[in-house]
Amino acid sequence: MAEEQQIADIVLHPVRMKIIQQLGGRSMTTTQLREALPEVKQATLYRHVAALLEADILAVIEERHVRGATERTLALGDRLAHVGHGELQAMDAVQLRSAFTVFLSGLSNDFERLLDDDRTDLRGSLGFARAVLHLDTQDLEKLQAELMDVLTPYLEKRKEGQRRIALATVLIPETDD
Repeated sequence: MAEEQQIADIVLHPVRMKIIQQLGGRSMTTTQLREALPEVKQATLYRHVAALLEADILAVIEERHVRGATERTLALGDRLAHVGHGELQAMDAVQLRSAFTVFLSGLSNDFERLLDDDRTDLRGSLGFARAVLHLDTQDLEKLQAELMDVLTPYLEKRKEGQRRIALATVLIPETDD
């Protein structure tokens, strides 16, 4: 398994981020991943899946034989596919810009897929907003804990008819107080 401090190098790659985003809260076969990510060439997809498996970011939860080949069902592994605060603190400005660009690129790709889909009913769940909050360190920690309490019940599919909706958060402290 890769060193803990290298998780950012593993996760912060555009193709790997797409794979991780697809598997968030669900499992998929490699065939389903290929269908969900048609812009990624098959060999490239398999290479990045292998890297994520090696790093324990993905796990094979089922294997079955289909027409002479082994089809694997993948899910997020035991290791968090998330760059933590400590790792963010350790990154220099170039690494942070790269990480943020990969994050924004993933959001942009999701948005483009939505716009390319002819089903306009999907847009009813679309939204984006910005709010400026006034917080000290303790307030921020409390807010983050409360958000996790609110969001946790919705991280897993609980019943039929539910649609996956991506919620992205970005915290950027303002430099002028």
